[in-house]
Amino acid sequence: MASAIRGLVFFYLLRSPWSIQTLYRLFHQCRKTFAPLNLSDYEAIGRCEQEVPEYFNFAGDVLDKWSQIEKEPSNPALWWINGKGGERKWSFEELGFESRKVANVLSGPCGLQRGDRIIVILPRIPEWWLLNTACMRTGVVFIPGTTQLTAKDICYRLLASKAKCIVTIDELAPAVDSVASKCQFLKTKLIVSESRRAEWLNFSDLFKAASAVHNCVKTRSQDPMTIYFTSGTTGFPKMVEHSYGSFGLGFFICGRYWMNLTPSDIVWNMSDTGWIKAAIGNVFGPWFQGTCVFVHAMPQFDPKVILNTLCRYPVTTLCSAPTLYRMLVQHDLTRYAFKTLKHCLSGGEPVNPEVMEQWKSQTGLNIYEAYGQTEVGMICGNMKGMKIKPGSLGKAAPPYDVQIIDEKGSVLPPGKEGDIAIKIDAKRPFTFFTRYVDDPVKTASTIRGNFYITGDRGSMDEDGYIWFMGRSDDVIISSGYRIGPFEVESALIEHPAVVESAVVSSPDPIRGEVVKAFVVLSPSFKTQDLKKLACELQDHVKKVTAPYKYPRKIEFVEQLPKTITGKIRRSELRNKEWGQI
Repeated sequence: MASAIRGLVFFYLLRSPWSIQTLYRLFHQCRKTFAPLNLSDYEAIGRCEQEVPEYFNFAGDVLDKWSQIEKEPSNPALWWINGKGGERKWSFEELGFESRKVANVLSGPCGLQRGDRIIVILPRIPEWWLLNTACMRTGVVFIPGTTQLTAKDICYRLLASKAKCIVTIDELAPAVDSVASKCQFLKTKLIVSESRRAEWLNFSDLFKAASAVHNCVKTRSQDPMTIYFTSGTTGFPKMVEHSYGSFGLGFFICGRYWMNLTPSDIVWNMSDTGWIKAAIGNVFGPWFQGTCVFVHAMPQFDPKVILNTLCRYPVTTLCSAPTLYRMLVQHDLTRYAFKTLKHCLSGGEPVNPEVMEQWKSQTGLNIYEAYGQTEVGMICGNMKGMKIKPGSLGKAAPPYDVQIIDEKGSVLPPGKEGDIAIKIDAKRPFTFFTRYVDDPVKTASTIRGNFYITGDRGSMDEDGYIWFMGRSDDVIISSGYRIGPFEVESALIEHPAVVESAVVSSPDPIRGEVVKAFVVLSPSFKTQDLKKLACELQDHVKKVTAPYKYPRKIEFVEQLPKTITGKIRRSELRNKEWGQI
């Protein structure tokens, strides 16, 4: 059959003036029914019930297989809008066609070879997805970055990673130019823009001229695929390296059971392209399942735009940070008709039970929360169909055995607070990151006995549900008592005056440190006596949770510092309190 198809293509090549691109599409159209995607094997691998294959490449082994399967109903692989009338839709076949052209741009004009590193700093535009896929096809190591990076941030990343190429937009090009001379490894600057810029290659020009014929490289499952810069409690950001196996194969279970996706679904994940949640929710999780990824190019969260988009477009699955849900429940959601929305997800930080309750009462939908890290992916979560305990992170996600341990590495009984940890046997789970690049000491420090230490504090109940207390460095120790900021924040948000809060430690001459709450008030409470209101909030917390946890200091603010994904930057508030900035 294959020889017959090749003969057909050759016949048309002789008899027709069609372009190579047209013939390429014809060839793949003819092949569609001959390469089924065996999802059961990938699930068995994800559960560690089957060995990880020696060779794996998500672009070649998953995306190209989906392009060869006829799907009904036929959703696009990527559906992008900009809110201004701009729209692009790609099928898996078209995604393959376009990404092969980009692969030739990387290996041709950009001069990149397998194993070279590229930093990609782009907003939510289709080129991000093309570059992500093209890097898999060429074996180039993909390093994403948020568009909020400063020139200093970019310089550090270029130097630390030794990246040979950087890709960005007009707005960040001057920042790159200002530091490029200091970065001796940087050879190529590629700009995604309709205009030209001196000393930069233009993505659009190169893309138009590139061939669509490209053979995906054969990569081992343990070959490096991507690097994420992640901030710690001290020092500069660390480089977390993942392989084709840990990234490409590691998120199958997440897409199937937490995101609960099928080929007929359309998922809208709002994560910034610089974070691992974008890879989980916008690439590997959904595309493993043949699901359509929906993208809105919003530069900032706008509740009304989000609500109107959910009403207008057939989104079935929504995934975002808790901050989004906190913003949305401030509106009368009963005025909006989400005709297709059926599954809501959240991650990045715990969702307050009060927010979950308000969302459920106004939409009829639960919020399924998950908890994970850049280093190891999803650790635990509330899977579809599982009983939700508001405030809990859910249960351990396959293939992980999650336990709460003490300082000596011993497992603690239910209800006892300790370090959230993942049990490891003779070898680390294949879903783990490979290493902190150039930092073997830091890599080794994550292990305590037979456990990987997440750096988060929590407890486990008798049913196996994990309850988050806070980052180890966020835990407040006051007069010998350990206080998790999330518990206090959850108590505060139950009061009608509180729209949002952030709790940190504050120095105290007697207790060492005490709980301080930064509170954003609801508009109707801003005219009240703030001193009296502060006392009222303190009494409220004493009633809702253990009295020793109440905030002895309260400061009312107009807004809280956040990352682009909506996550509150507690460290900024804490450092300010302790005079470290």
